[in-house]
Amino acid sequence: MTILTIYAENNPDHGETFTDYAKIKEQLSALDVEFERWNAHTVLPAAADQATILEAYKKSIDKLSKQYTFKSIDVISVHQDHPERDNLRQKFLAEHIHDDFEIRFFIQGKGLFYLHIDQKVYAVLCEHGDLISVPSNTPHWFDMGAEPDLKCIRLFTIKEGWVASFTGSTISQSFPSLDEFVAAHS
Repeated sequence: MTILTIYAENNPDHGETFTDYAKIKEQLSALDVEFERWNAHTVLPAAADQATILEAYKKSIDKLSKQYTFKSIDVISVHQDHPERDNLRQKFLAEHIHDDFEIRFFIQGKGLFYLHIDQKVYAVLCEHGDLISVPSNTPHWFDMGAEPDLKCIRLFTIKEGWVASFTGSTISQSFPSLDEFVAAHS
């Protein structure tokens, strides 16, 4: 289940939670964050490579490309046995910004996006079929959990793809991890 919790940036213990898709979309739309539910039911082998995944979701990618000028599209696939899973998790957990607008389309698994906007922190638990954007220069971080199992198509408006400028803030350390967030909302 997709969940949005809105916290004051200085109060990671209490927030207002939304589970209704329309309410989540409404709250995020006010921030210029796109949030949609897409069909992600294409059955692919577990070892499907990036080219196979992108071809399978070509219609969805083409739909987005009509709206935006994407210059880089890739797939991030991280599972429990990924050799770089801990390094990737730590990198994404550090609050950062991107100069470009980016989109994530979850085709498998789940992840927790945190958007830090106007003294609030928006925690968005995204799952299979969720599409979320991060506006340019929006401080954010992402947690894939201690035992990740996710595949996302990532779309960027710059050809270099994922390029982060880290803010140096330690705010992400104060907020629940993916695993803690899921446990609190079970």
